[in-house]
Amino acid sequence: MIGFHRFLIGTAIIFSAVLAAWSLNVFRVQGGGTWLALGLIFAVITVAFGYYLRHLDRFLWRRR
Repeated sequence: MIGFHRFLIGTAIIFSAVLAAWSLNVFRVQGGGTWLALGLIFAVITVAFGYYLRHLDRFLWRRR
């Protein structure tokens, strides 16, 4: 079950990283504060999911 959870979080990391890159690229080409905000928000979400995945055992109260 933990392996599947790691897979889902990994998928969320990939999704949010791609969406952040896409949004920032649209901002670079077209401008607009909404695209910049969306890109930065998803960049922060990507980092947060990465931190969560890295420290998953601690979040689940398991020791390594």
